[in-house]
Amino acid sequence: MTAAMNSGAIYAAFWLYRLDPEYARLPIEQQEQGKQAFLNALEARDESVTLRGTYSLVGLREEADLMLWVLGPDLDAIQRLAVGLRHSGLGRYLHQAYTYIGVTTKPRYDPDHQPAFAAGAPPKQFASVYPFIKTTDWYLLSREERGRLMAEHGRVGRRYAVPRERLVPVAAPEEGVGGVVTAVKPAAEPSTAEGGGVLSNTVDAFGLGDYEFILANESDDPSELNAMMLSLRATEVRRYTKQDTPIFLGRLREPARALADL
Repeated sequence: MTAAMNSGAIYAAFWLYRLDPEYARLPIEQQEQGKQAFLNALEARDESVTLRGTYSLVGLREEADLMLWVLGPDLDAIQRLAVGLRHSGLGRYLHQAYTYIGVTTKPRYDPDHQPAFAAGAPPKQFASVYPFIKTTDWYLLSREERGRLMAEHGRVGRRYAVPRERLVPVAAPEEGVGGVVTAVKPAAEPSTAEGGGVLSNTVDAFGLGDYEFILANESDDPSELNAMMLSLRATEVRRYTKQDTPIFLGRLREPARALADL
């Protein structure tokens, strides 16, 4: 068992692919064989790697056509999956336009705040994924001041987020996308109407790439993601945002169907 697995941390990898136009010029039979080889490589991944979802980005963003979101305690196993996919028939025609890597850490300001996937929430139909960097001035503020600003940010976000009590695992695992267990069934609907349908997932990326955090917000209604992000623009902590683009919106699909969109 690796040190990463002993730490209890979960790595999150977001792979954004753009299809080479040459693939469409291949004979149909060769195209289908290539897609099947890609699916076989995905299915043959290490058992420690969970597929959170495959997403079609066709018509939603010009730089990428396909996104895979995978999770696991062993980053090496995640990388081996990436290699297997690249060596498959379709994989040789997929340009990796962006790669985001993050890892779960202990919450800094709110002890109950954790990525929705780590709390056992099943994926939603749409995922909005983007990198994030704060300004240097943010880190020069006192911890108390940063906590105050994040508390305001959290109060606004909770108007749109799935209430925390509905993220608590209470039942047996349910089968997720592609026949893998992605989460456990959420608790019953609460009596209060507080909150919305957004799942928030933030992972640290310090030292793992060019960014400080990777965020993935999920919802069955893209307009809800839009409304939440607009409201968060008016919080004071926004002054300390250095970068939060590019933003990729993906539609959750079964793996075979996501490949059929290409």
